[in-house]
Amino acid sequence: MNNIKTVFSIKDLENLSGIKAHTIRIWEKRYNILEPLRTETNIRTYDSINLQKLLNVVLLNNYGYKISRIAEFPVDKISLIVREIVSEKNANNHALNTFKLAMVNFDQNLFVTTYNSLLSEKTFREVFYEVFIPLMNEIGLLWQSSTISPAQEHFISFLIKQKLLINTEKVQMLELTKTDKVFVLYLPENEIHELGLMYLNYEILLHGYKSVYLGESVPLESLMDMKKHFDNIVYISYLTVKPTKDEIEDYIKDVSDSIIVGNAKIWFIGKMTEFIDTENLSSNISVFSSISDLVCEL
Repeated sequence: MNNIKTVFSIKDLENLSGIKAHTIRIWEKRYNILEPLRTETNIRTYDSINLQKLLNVVLLNNYGYKISRIAEFPVDKISLIVREIVSEKNANNHALNTFKLAMVNFDQNLFVTTYNSLLSEKTFREVFYEVFIPLMNEIGLLWQSSTISPAQEHFISFLIKQKLLINTEKVQMLELTKTDKVFVLYLPENEIHELGLMYLNYEILLHGYKSVYLGESVPLESLMDMKKHFDNIVYISYLTVKPTKDEIEDYIKDVSDSIIVGNAKIWFIGKMTEFIDTENLSSNISVFSSISDLVCEL
């Protein structure tokens, strides 16, 4: 948790920018785009200033500026041009890069400023679908490749959770308009990645349903108690890392035996659902490949 990365390898820059390391090396050697640091053993490393410049250069290059031309600009002018050309067309990509910078630098003000700028032009749902979902997908890959530390992942996740909670509180005040089913949202035991589940809770409330949000690491015994309180339950579980691919089939069987009673249903979503044998599922169990697919079913 305390292993905070302050310098980056060229592989880290590739992961964060989406530009191949080979191309970055060419930009560096031919055009002096970056100014790497050197270790005692003469290995190149890069600080957050280099990272920020690279992300801005990538945006300008995607916008049509040639690298040879960008290389002639001073750093201040690159930042100025980026601010001038950010429009609705590329604002999402720019915001994605800015949120990544906020994450690696633990910069809460940058996160809030970027979020508020997006919200001035978009709804919260648009921000979540167009920026936060791609960001969360990238965070997972960056964490797996050790480009970011667990502390950085927790930092950015908490800030997104704050925005989810604020917007969820608003829709909690809406009157229920649909009473044919109750949704119970939970994560399996030892599963703690709840951003996706929190957003689904927001959507369910927005659609006028009653939602019971149980959160992370819920044992099946606790879910069994829900049928004492509600009829026509639809359970929703987000499987990001748990249960593992070796445990998933046993978990599905346990769920079927313990909580799928009467009209109860369960909807699964998340990365680990790719290991579910969907051909042999009962009609009361559904698997969704994306948040948008599940929301369309509401």
